[in-house]
Amino acid sequence: MIQKTVGSSIKSSTSCLSSLLLVRRNSHSRIRGYESNGQVVEKKKQHDGLFLQKSKGQHLLTNTRILDAIVRSSDVRPTDTVLEIGPGTGNLTMKLLEAAHHVVAVELDKRMVEILRTRVSDHGFQHKLTIIQKDVLKTDFPEFDLVVANIPYNISSPLVAKLVYGSNTFRTATLLLQKEFSRRLLANPGDSDFNRLAVNVKLLADVKFVMDVSKREFVPPPKVDSSVVMITPKEVKPDVDVREWLAFTRTCFGKKNKTLGSMFRQKKKVVELLSLSKVGITTNASDVVEEEEGEDRVLCLDTDASVFKERVIGVLKSNGFEDKRPSKLSHGELLRLLSLFNQAGIFFHSLSMDLHDY
Repeated sequence: MIQKTVGSSIKSSTSCLSSLLLVRRNSHSRIRGYESNGQVVEKKKQHDGLFLQKSKGQHLLTNTRILDAIVRSSDVRPTDTVLEIGPGTGNLTMKLLEAAHHVVAVELDKRMVEILRTRVSDHGFQHKLTIIQKDVLKTDFPEFDLVVANIPYNISSPLVAKLVYGSNTFRTATLLLQKEFSRRLLANPGDSDFNRLAVNVKLLADVKFVMDVSKREFVPPPKVDSSVVMITPKEVKPDVDVREWLAFTRTCFGKKNKTLGSMFRQKKKVVELLSLSKVGITTNASDVVEEEEGEDRVLCLDTDASVFKERVIGVLKSNGFEDKRPSKLSHGELLRLLSLFNQAGIFFHSLSMDLHDY
């Protein structure tokens, strides 16, 4: 695609970059910038040595009204430490620094880090900012009160999982996400969009829609619109093994619109559960004895797959779940079913399962 030169109204890299916020979305090869009067100008993909990298989905947000709305919806307090993910060149960062006690910004792109440091220093806020130049998925977060994040779509699920299921406690997370992803996150039982992502996140947190953001607000505009949502961790959380829950929902929502009876009658699924249930039971010392040959043996475990299948279906039938579909079940119903399975010696997770495996 032909690239066009920078409009004459842009006088320097400093003034241009100060109006840009890096937001990750699927990028296009052309970059659009906005002048102060709202007119659109075409810019080359390189500006004074700064390339926006398509592989990272780098897009720029310049709409001050939207930035202000994000900060307001985040309910930042003067005593708060804010975790910002993907600060880019710092438009949102500057507004957060004005409202918060401290900002911890996680940014992988060293070019953006340099620009951000300079901009913050020029405004005298350097003492209020900590920059972590690392991959956000591989970084241990320091303590923080709330999150404000513009998330690349390709890491949305694992990053949300890290926040919701991680060890850090926080008040809220205000996230700018791809609109389709946000709708999935907001879905409830019975909705066509209800899915494993929503059921896992909403086990531990409430999700609220804040606002939509048009793709026209980004530079260059991505292919789809975005939405802002707020995630609030629940004060009271269910007493459930997290790994077991995540594995259970992965099984149930693999084909969420099939009946549970049909799903658990599949031979492949029965054999898989038989193997995993052996692992689940052998992790409890009271359930294990040693034979004279020294080999571990699990008590009360049906080794024959057909007998094990009858046990699984028996749990579903006797408790009224056989003809129900995962996409229609509430969290209470799913938690009850998982408990019934576990009580019957039926387990779903392997010991090597990744906690963030959605």
